[in-house]
Amino acid sequence: MTLVELLVVLVVLGFFAIVMLNTPEPKAKTRALRIQCVSNLKQVGLAYRIWEGDHGSYPMAVSETNSGTMEFTTGKNAFRHYQVMSNELSSPRVLLCPSDASRDEAATNWFNFSNSNISYFVGIVANESNAMMILSGDHNITNGTPTKNGLLALSTNALAGWTSEMHKRVGNILLTDGSVQQVSILGLQNQIANTGVATNRVQMPVIWN
Repeated sequence: MTLVELLVVLVVLGFFAIVMLNTPEPKAKTRALRIQCVSNLKQVGLAYRIWEGDHGSYPMAVSETNSGTMEFTTGKNAFRHYQVMSNELSSPRVLLCPSDASRDEAATNWFNFSNSNISYFVGIVANESNAMMILSGDHNITNGTPTKNGLLALSTNALAGWTSEMHKRVGNILLTDGSVQQVSILGLQNQIANTGVATNRVQMPVIWN
């Protein structure tokens, strides 16, 4: 082997070493994506609180004539609840979880914005007086039944869980106190029970043809 050939081999080996060192392990990458998702939901929680402070309640409980979204709490209208908080959210990019491969790219503006740009459901019965209620969270939540008109009922009678669509059968939920909980299936079921409400209805960012 000539000196030139040796140098080429060393350069190639050095290149692969750099690539390997800078490639995160699968677990580390999964953890990083989930942390970003938590950060997104915390920003969503702050937006809700600011909007509620200005209007007296969350958008889902305020009529459209008063800038709310009460009339849009069924069907494929989940995006509307976030759209009315555009000033508080600043960018629609925070509504897309980096682990969500089922959605399009994040929207770049609030005009070309729909459920296909959203990873998070809306807790349409959540209210600011109950700090333990579920306000938002990852859309890979399930109770084992299909959504009806865009709605999913979470209760202690129908065991809730997470699909493998995001975060590998775990998920993040935003509570009305502004905290974000990273919970397993059992943790989700316990959280639903702790709300003290018989049924937590959530509006899913469904995508229908």
